[in-house]
Amino acid sequence: MKRLVVSIFCLALAGCAIEKAEVKTPSFDEQLPAPQPSYANGSIWQASSAGYTEDNKARRKGDILTVVIVEQASASKEATTDTERKASVSAGVPNLLGLETNMTGIKNWMDLSNLLNASTASTYNGSGATTRKENLTATMSAKVVDVLPNGNFLIEGRRNVKVNNEDQIIILEGTVRPRDISQDNTVSSSLIADARITYTGKGVISDRQRPGWLMNFLDYIWPF
Repeated sequence: MKRLVVSIFCLALAGCAIEKAEVKTPSFDEQLPAPQPSYANGSIWQASSAGYTEDNKARRKGDILTVVIVEQASASKEATTDTERKASVSAGVPNLLGLETNMTGIKNWMDLSNLLNASTASTYNGSGATTRKENLTATMSAKVVDVLPNGNFLIEGRRNVKVNNEDQIIILEGTVRPRDISQDNTVSSSLIADARITYTGKGVISDRQRPGWLMNFLDYIWPF
């Protein structure tokens, strides 16, 4: 009885543990120091100054660009299987050296003309269909966390919107080519390589959409 009580108590403690959405990452929170001006060369133009011919597009580590997230995924699959097999076999010996007529004992308990008669049949019908459709539309800003040797940008961004104690969290990571960034410093999510877009929620509504810990435990150990 004591073991049962201890087991239930441990399960209750495990159910109280709520998984928190990981939002912060070291690369995102890294703060870049501001370049110190140096007038040793006698020029008022500094390396940190924007060039006269440069636009507002992100091009350095720490720059910010806008990502337009438009993700649409749709998949449909249908399969049907129909199989059937039939087999039959029969065997007999109508004439066996006249024994079938001369030996009364054989006639009484054996029909030589119908010694074996068997048949089998099997039928299988199966069908299945699955459909999945997802849409995600959002606009958020991301930071250039690194510039690769080939010139591509590693970007990372996050957005946390809290309404009525309900958190909506979007995390974006990926690689962008500078040529894919438009003149207004925006890029579409479809042009981001190795894109990892996470859209999660945390709050009362999100908690009610998940089954309880005991139900998850029973589904995990239930063998049928």
